[in-house]
Amino acid sequence: MRSRVLACVLFLFATLGAFAQEGSAPFPDSQSQNGAGQASEPTPDPIPQPDLTPDKDGRLSPEQMRDLTRVVAQNFRDNYKKQRNYTYIERDLEKQMGGEGQVKSTEIKTYEIVDIYGEQVRRLIEKDDKPLDAKEAAKEEERIQKIIDKRKNESEDDRRKRLEKEAKQREEGRKFVSEVADSHDFKLIGTELIGGREAWVIDGDPRPGYEPQDKGSKFVSKFRGRLWIDKEELQLSKMDIEAVDTVSVGWFLARIHKGTRVTYEQLRVNDEIWLPGHLTYKFDARVALLKGFNVDGEQTYRDYKKFRTSSKIVGVGEVKEQN
Repeated sequence: MRSRVLACVLFLFATLGAFAQEGSAPFPDSQSQNGAGQASEPTPDPIPQPDLTPDKDGRLSPEQMRDLTRVVAQNFRDNYKKQRNYTYIERDLEKQMGGEGQVKSTEIKTYEIVDIYGEQVRRLIEKDDKPLDAKEAAKEEERIQKIIDKRKNESEDDRRKRLEKEAKQREEGRKFVSEVADSHDFKLIGTELIGGREAWVIDGDPRPGYEPQDKGSKFVSKFRGRLWIDKEELQLSKMDIEAVDTVSVGWFLARIHKGTRVTYEQLRVNDEIWLPGHLTYKFDARVALLKGFNVDGEQTYRDYKKFRTSSKIVGVGEVKEQN
C-alpha cells in the first residue's frame, strides 16, 4: 500500500515542479563512470540567464517560462553531480486518516541515502525511530547487495535497454514541461526569503479552456502551484502544489481528489549544493475505483555528510575505501 501511495505522491510532485527535471532521468547515471562508480561528465556550456521582466499585470509569458525551464533544468543536473558526493538521513512519517479526520495509524521509517554506482538508494535503518532488529537488518542488507550486484554485473544489452528507457523518459519530460508552460498563466508575485536567501515567487494557475496537445498531460490543468526560484543560483528552492479538481490517472488506475497537496523545500548546504530540506503531503485518492487512501505525510532530512569514497556492501556492513 505504501509504495502505491508514494508513487502517486511522486506523480503529483512532478506536476508543476517537473521543469526542474526537464531533460534528465530521475537519477541520471547514463554517462560514463569511473572506477568508484561516479559519473565522469563534461562541463556543460553556460546557459544565458532568462529575462523575468513581467508585463504590466505581472504575468510571465510561456516563452519566458520555457527559458527559465532550461536554466533551472541545467542547474538541476549540475547540482545532481555534486549530490552524489553526499549521504544524508531521511525520516518518513505517514498517517492513515479516517473519514472524520482522525488518525487511524502512524508509520515512521528512517533511511540512509547512499550512492551506488551513480544511483541514489534509500537504505532502511529504523522503524518507528528504533533500529532494525537483526533479522530486518539482514534482509535490508541483502536487498542493497542485490542492487550492487545488478548494476556491477549489468550486461551490454541490459545497459542499452536502460539507456533507451531513460531517453524516452527525457523526451516525455520535455513534452510535459512544454505543456506546463502553455497550460498555466504564470505571475511573478515578488520575492521572499527562503532559508535566508532571496527567491523569486511565481504563481501558476490553470489557463481556462486550455486543451493539452499531449494526451499524457491532460492532468496538468488540474493543478495550481507556487514556485520559489533562488535569485542568485536559479535553483528551485521551494514549491507548493495543489489539485484544484479530481485527476484521473490511467484507465481506472487512480483518481486523485481535489485538495491533494504537496509542499517541498530544498536547502543550500556547504555553500555548494542544494539538498532536500522538507516535504509534506496531504494525499486523498482512490485506486482502481475501489480502495481509498487518505494520507498525511512528512519527510524530514538531516545529517548531510560529504564523502570521497568507493563503497561496497559486504555481508551486513558497509565498507568504505578512501580514494
